[in-house]
Amino acid sequence: GSTASGKSELALFLAETFSGEIVNYDSVQVFRYLNIGTAKPAPEEQHRVPHHMIDICEPTEVFTAGTYQREARRVLDEIRQRRKLPILVGGTGLYLRALTQGLFNGPGRSLYWRNRLEMIGERKGRAYLHRILSRLDPAAAARIAERDKPKIIRALEVRLETGKSLSQHLGEKPRQPLAGFKVCYVGLNPPREDLYRRIDERVRRMFNAGLVDEVRHLLARGIPPSAKPFEAIGYRHVLAELDSCNALEETIRIIQRDTRRYAKRQMTWFKKQPDVTWFDGPGDSEQIKNNVRQFLQPFLSVGFPAPFLTF
Repeated sequence: GSTASGKSELALFLAETFSGEIVNYDSVQVFRYLNIGTAKPAPEEQHRVPHHMIDICEPTEVFTAGTYQREARRVLDEIRQRRKLPILVGGTGLYLRALTQGLFNGPGRSLYWRNRLEMIGERKGRAYLHRILSRLDPAAAARIAERDKPKIIRALEVRLETGKSLSQHLGEKPRQPLAGFKVCYVGLNPPREDLYRRIDERVRRMFNAGLVDEVRHLLARGIPPSAKPFEAIGYRHVLAELDSCNALEETIRIIQRDTRRYAKRQMTWFKKQPDVTWFDGPGDSEQIKNNVRQFLQPFLSVGFPAPFLTF
């Protein structure tokens, strides 16, 4: 489900109900010190139920979908050994896909080509990079949207470094799906008006809780504005506010707007995923909690352990 749909509240309820442990798949919650802007579970919530894949790396570290896949699969195995139920919760679709379906097992990064392509992209734009990709790897260009600069650069990087296309590498080294688990997918789909209201309220709570001060403290720790986590919604907006004369209310309004747009993109992605059982309401609704609990009981009685995922 999208941001602000009540995923964390539902996951906490289910973990306490079914003796589970929560595994995060939000790409920003993995970083330490970024708490308010990521809506990270509060310390008291993390004490109630074990949480994993939260606060595991520094904001200046490189953390990729491949890193997530490797670490999260290790965590799942450890939870299984404890005879607990792994409950995955988050909103980063790429991390979910990496964990359950596996990743393209291609060549490692080429800093030489990546840096060159980044500079070209800065000067000439994503459309120019996409045109180059169309000439060098037409199949990849047909799959990758012109706006998706990271994927364009990765496809070009692979082609230029190895002389082979992404498709060729994928054919030689197929993905490795998650093995040893039965997966049940649960999705939350609150009414759009309700979701947008929840998003607007959450953004205001973040500012009331001290989001601006959190960004200042991160900078004071020596974390540069160019650090990857600062690209996230909320953090990048506050950084821009600190460097400009924008009024606070205008910054809040822009974050609310951009978060609503992000939620729409999340739902578009998740709706394309097969085998998801959707519940039309927020995860903190008592009715939704009970409906999901009743839905899961037969599934869990068939075999254990089986991670199920609240989107």
